[in-house]
Amino acid sequence: MKPYQEFTLSDYQQGYVATPTDYCCVFCQETFDKEEIYPVDGAFFTAKKRMMQHITEHHGTVLSALLTLPKEQTGLSESQQEILQLFAQDVSDTVIAQRLGISSSTVRNHRFKLKEKQRQATVFLSIMSLLQDTPLLPPHKGATMLDDRYAITASEREKIIATYFDETGFIKQFPSKEKRKIVVLSVLAQKFDPKKNYSEAAVNDVLKQAITDYVTVRRYLIEYGFMQRTKDGKTYWLT
Repeated sequence: MKPYQEFTLSDYQQGYVATPTDYCCVFCQETFDKEEIYPVDGAFFTAKKRMMQHITEHHGTVLSALLTLPKEQTGLSESQQEILQLFAQDVSDTVIAQRLGISSSTVRNHRFKLKEKQRQATVFLSIMSLLQDTPLLPPHKGATMLDDRYAITASEREKIIATYFDETGFIKQFPSKEKRKIVVLSVLAQKFDPKKNYSEAAVNDVLKQAITDYVTVRRYLIEYGFMQRTKDGKTYWLT
């Protein structure tokens, strides 16, 4: 099941996401196996049809379900969410104004602002889709927290390496920014053989060839998941 941040526009519009094996509700994580047939009241339904029934039974319409999502997901204020729920019911501006204790012109102003928000969202989605066309390097296998720190392109990686490593491969100054730190650590991790175990002293010997503060970097290699070690700290290995 995807976290909500990864749902596409079409996922939200239909109320479910299709994976290779299942249909998953975006509102409650209910899942129906594509290979199963589901009996309901003496009839039998495919997984997709059963998912659509589930949404109607438990969430009403997709629009009403979307309007009940928390503001962290919708980006809407409470007043915006309230007035959109009334718009969804096709209530007139006059009736909305009476129910909310505002003027009809204020209702019209809300409509204008929401349309403006829609236009801005369209531009933002276009920007993000174009950014995603730039291929990103995959995170390392042991990455402990996948976030925007790992949004690194090949050209970014090359630039960071050129900035922080001198011509001999020694690190001029260890970076403080997360993305740069990850790139530098990934280069240092390549100095270790994944088929070997290393003592702490052996790890130090490898790192001393590239940086003065090898103790801090050794700790970072563990914290960021590039390397692992036994609880007693005697044996290290590449993740």
